[in-house]
Amino acid sequence: MTAVLRQMTTDDLPAVMKIERETFPHDAWSEGMLRSELDEQPRTRHYVVALVDEEIVGYAGLFAAGDQADVQTIAVLADRRRAGIGAALLTELLTEAVRRGAQSIFLEVRADNPDAQAMYERFGFGRLGLRRRYYEDGTDAITMKKDLNA
Repeated sequence: MTAVLRQMTTDDLPAVMKIERETFPHDAWSEGMLRSELDEQPRTRHYVVALVDEEIVGYAGLFAAGDQADVQTIAVLADRRRAGIGAALLTELLTEAVRRGAQSIFLEVRADNPDAQAMYERFGFGRLGLRRRYYEDGTDAITMKKDLNA
């Protein structure tokens, strides 16, 4: 299964919100939050969707300003995971961060999501710290960083 990536638009929000609510049931972003993120494209944001057979199966977003970038979000439909879509989305965000001149990139990942943690570690992210009870349901967040000059 090969995913095609393209820039996210407001027309994608119904499909993206479905994935958002399924992936993050306790702390899903609102549609208004995602609209605000899209309003900042391309100035400080870069959001993409992943399509398989014309269906949106995942999405990801980047914040980049100055020499730092942050992975805002990555989500893939549960039945499409472990097929390289998350890795393709992350690769796109890293490429864009470098293109924008970022020296390092940061993210938070749920402490109870070992699959996502493993993917980030495969991409060279290292653990920085822990944000206790960061998520709405009380789950901790692991903060991670990658040096983009390495």
